[in-house]
Amino acid sequence: MAGEKYVIALDQGTTSSRAVLVDRRGRMVDAVQRPFQQIFPKPGWVEHNPQEILFSQIGCLTELITRHGLTARDITAIGIDNQRETTIVWDPVTGAPVTNAIVWQCRRTAEMVERICGAPEVSAMIRKKTGLLPDPYFSASKLAWILDNVAGARERAEAGELLFGTVDTWLVWVLTGGLVHATDPTNASRTMLYNIHEGCWDEELLDLFGIPACLMPEVRPSSGLFGETSYPGLPAGIPIMGVAGDQQAALFGQCCFDAGQAKNTYGTGCFMLMHTGAEARESTHGLVTTIAAAPAGEKNTQYALEGSVFVAGALVQWLRDELGIIRTAAETEALATSVPDTGGVYIVPAFTGLGAPWWKPEARGAILGLTRGTGRAQLARAALEALAYQVADLAAAMEADAGAPIEALNADGGAAANDFLMQFQADVLGRELRRPRNTETTSLGAAYLAGLASGFWSGTEELRGLRETDDVFRRAMEPARADALLAGWHDAVLRII
Repeated sequence: MAGEKYVIALDQGTTSSRAVLVDRRGRMVDAVQRPFQQIFPKPGWVEHNPQEILFSQIGCLTELITRHGLTARDITAIGIDNQRETTIVWDPVTGAPVTNAIVWQCRRTAEMVERICGAPEVSAMIRKKTGLLPDPYFSASKLAWILDNVAGARERAEAGELLFGTVDTWLVWVLTGGLVHATDPTNASRTMLYNIHEGCWDEELLDLFGIPACLMPEVRPSSGLFGETSYPGLPAGIPIMGVAGDQQAALFGQCCFDAGQAKNTYGTGCFMLMHTGAEARESTHGLVTTIAAAPAGEKNTQYALEGSVFVAGALVQWLRDELGIIRTAAETEALATSVPDTGGVYIVPAFTGLGAPWWKPEARGAILGLTRGTGRAQLARAALEALAYQVADLAAAMEADAGAPIEALNADGGAAANDFLMQFQADVLGRELRRPRNTETTSLGAAYLAGLASGFWSGTEELRGLRETDDVFRRAMEPARADALLAGWHDAVLRII
């Protein structure tokens, strides 16, 4: 390792923080991960302690640097990817948050969103400017809630005594010793306060939610200089040169740099993004329009269509933890391949409603087609097939909105390791599925953004060349059978909505 240089990705997620060491070949040399506490003050409320987020992330970074004996000269740049929408407000003098972070999953502001955004003309205005459907998911109502419910917060905010940020902004501010209050367009586009066409915080939206403009961070390119490290115990002067929300970072890490390229992350839920280039495609099929991370030097804003599935890997966890029919998630592959089909069983995992493209929050889950011969193998297979059906629905919506087919779907996330799922997904999609050897594409995307801005890599063509051979899955099922299975899935969905 002597004489080598590296990029470090800070991968700040919903349940844990990681620091990842990436070499010039684009390989993950090492990673350190630390969990932090999930806080549930009331039903539907989800919080994090911002200091715990910070200390877990700094702890990972410090351990990684110490483990490899790195100095500032060995680290070309740091890139950050982060859980999106999570909202933090803090005092820039003391550095203390005024309250816990309100996490993207938190639904406490549902009534506020309905009150503020319920009128059709207001909803349409928000959709036109931000590309988003009004929802408590995004940061705007979370920030308004903090200003209205934390004693003195609104008065202090209006006096310019507080700062707002998503998690990336909080980390950059602390790592730079309080010198830089900034975010990037991918995170800004998830606040419901940013005009994705004009590239600025929108005055009408700020007024709508009662948010003083002085709270808002500067928006800088995703791949570019944000500042240098100035934090006790860390090597000083390491440039922070990449920032992106986690899903856009994964899109970039999959080398989806051009219009028509798409990725799906198979995690607890599924997040599917399709790059649409310099055109912001407005969805008429239940998707949202968002900003995609762009390489250093790109002058045009890049966009993507995004769709979310609420329950994906969480369905497999349910089989394990609630039903007790598997001991590990990995067992599902062997079970699924032990039977020729599900015997007509479909699982619709609407545990918290249905996401895109259905958007039926009141829907609840169901298992349909049970017979006396249904066993754990059929249920395990039906669970994996349910993941693939949901992604197929997203893909169909994206192709309809984009007016062009998805040439290939790039897969990552924990469940992407399941070969049965990947093959079945290719079968029902009728599209090639590509799984990179390194499925840690979120942290890789943050590293790529920082590495491009710092000159560690020369450009996107070099990054494409670094991508190790994919596992490729192609349709092996007769199209008529795939169509029949999808028709059965849609019939099952229609029975619960």
